[in-house]
Amino acid sequence: MASEKKSAVLVILESPGYWLMLKRNRTPNLGLYTPVGGKLEPGESPRAAAIREVKEEVGIKLQDISYSGLLVDSSPRDYNWICFVYRARVNYFKPPICDEGKLSWIPVDSLDTLPRPASDSYLYRYILSEQPFFLNAVYSDEDCLVEISEEISGEIHSV
Repeated sequence: MASEKKSAVLVILESPGYWLMLKRNRTPNLGLYTPVGGKLEPGESPRAAAIREVKEEVGIKLQDISYSGLLVDSSPRDYNWICFVYRARVNYFKPPICDEGKLSWIPVDSLDTLPRPASDSYLYRYILSEQPFFLNAVYSDEDCLVEISEEISGEIHSV
């Protein structure tokens, strides 16, 4: 049975040519590389959650952050998320130790070679092109991505 949608943020931290990625040591996405982020707390705005999550996971206080788009994951089981995606340009720094997994600076041109959630290659395409997006990702009973559509352009990709 499908679970209620959970609200979360993802934050792309970028230094010229690199994104800071987290190899997760927890579910969801255990063992996969994702941007930093996390769930919204009750009464918290997505922007405030993005700033808080970066401070908690990376140890920096963002001064400049921009909204990129929305990713909605829908599954007949328990993988149901509304993810507000942000982007922030930062100076390169040594990644700190993080309870959520291992942080590493990854060259942008090698993002597609990383183990990552199925929807992320579509997400990264929009972020890199600096196009606003509203992605709907639909998953099977086995939590495999079966379709992703972009609501603004009307593009639909069967996977």
